[in-house]
Amino acid sequence: MPDLNNSILVAKSDGPLYLLPSMANRHGLVAGATGTGKTVTLQVLAEGFSRIGVSVFMADVKGDLSGISQKGEPKPKITDRIKQLGLTDFSFSGSPVTLWDVFGEQGHPVRTTISEMGPLLLGTLLGLNETQGGVLAIVFKIADDNGWLLLDLKDLRAMLDYAGQNAPTFRTDYGNISAASIGAIQRGLLSIEQQGGDKFFGEPALNLDDLLQTDSSGRGMVNILAADKLLLSPKVYATFLLWLLSELFEKLPEVGDREKPKLVFFFDEAHLLFADAEKPLLEKIEQVVRLVRSKGVGVYFITQNPLDIPDVVLGQLGNRVQHALRAFTPRDQKAVSSAAQTFRTNPKFKVEKVITELGVGEALVSFLDPKGTPGVVERAFICPPQGQIGPITPDQRATILRESLVAGQYNKVVDRESAFEILKGRAEQKMADAAPPRPPGRQPETLMEATAKSVLRAAGSQLGRSVIRGVLGTIFGGRR
Repeated sequence: MPDLNNSILVAKSDGPLYLLPSMANRHGLVAGATGTGKTVTLQVLAEGFSRIGVSVFMADVKGDLSGISQKGEPKPKITDRIKQLGLTDFSFSGSPVTLWDVFGEQGHPVRTTISEMGPLLLGTLLGLNETQGGVLAIVFKIADDNGWLLLDLKDLRAMLDYAGQNAPTFRTDYGNISAASIGAIQRGLLSIEQQGGDKFFGEPALNLDDLLQTDSSGRGMVNILAADKLLLSPKVYATFLLWLLSELFEKLPEVGDREKPKLVFFFDEAHLLFADAEKPLLEKIEQVVRLVRSKGVGVYFITQNPLDIPDVVLGQLGNRVQHALRAFTPRDQKAVSSAAQTFRTNPKFKVEKVITELGVGEALVSFLDPKGTPGVVERAFICPPQGQIGPITPDQRATILRESLVAGQYNKVVDRESAFEILKGRAEQKMADAAPPRPPGRQPETLMEATAKSVLRAAGSQLGRSVIRGVLGTIFGGRR
């Protein structure tokens, strides 16, 4: 029996079902049709990790996860579930929360630089083909070789213009830079900007340490990304989360197997990550998921259908909560069969049949045991969350933002010298060098002299000219 103080009670069947912290970085899957209880399961998991001091990052795609910050209430359905499961030591409580938002409206702004995003993920975001992606990689290389920072979209645009105008110069060292590819990339940048993606690029960039905070009582911070608006641009949403996961993989040190993870990363609407993904991107996703556990990070995919996850990734997800699936179409039936085959068989019931019969808040649950072996699948009821179910009020959100550990750190955009400013300065210097020199010995007119002469020329009568000459004589001491 696991240590109750260090394990996360997720559900109850004939007995309690615990997620072991030491196995939490072996990743997981929460799947099920719409309305079957995935969001509540996600909240229960997040609260459990926070209680044992593990930080959490999750995207709030429906706008209702922010309630985890507030103490729950004994509503009839929750009270009935507490009694049904015999949860004698259950208590309502909120979790420490940091709110984030790419658009800076419902949380602290989240930014990265163009350089940190890199050409592979940026090419995916822009929907580039292989040739166009190659040109983008060349542009990054030229900037890097010259020591020019690519921080925001105007930096990249300036570099694209520079590379396109000097394409023959770069051909020998870097390869062909076609005008068509430059144009395609520029159009992609315009599309991303129209979707609000330009707000994602710039400084100050997100410091990953700010995601790994604990509060004064040792509870892990629950980082909630407002994603209801971001989800309207699904490619931006998926690329952002993959970038963040990749950054964690690249920058966190190796820690091996730990008693509990440093961070648990929930990837909601996971099908958006894999839809139409090219082979290089799929290989990167597989690599990150496979290796990031040694950095102390657990990744949990949330999706409607297990078939949304490629087999090479699905096979690495050891902890599973499967809510009800529908079997109305041949694809649905295939998903049911596929999901059933991934569980360790329980002789008490037929998994393939039960998946279609599960009620709301009921699931098939299988967690890894202390040896890393999948447990026998159990039909179980998910425990109720301790926090509020549903969104918080604007006043509550404002209070959380004001009292946040990162309040004020990301609000003001910093625009330091980078590729745009450098290339603009070079262009201005080139124009100045090309301008014709002034005749020797002739001094430029002052503004007052030039204005006076213009007035004199505009005077329409002999009397007017005489009066103006008198005034000018007084001002300039007789100079003409």
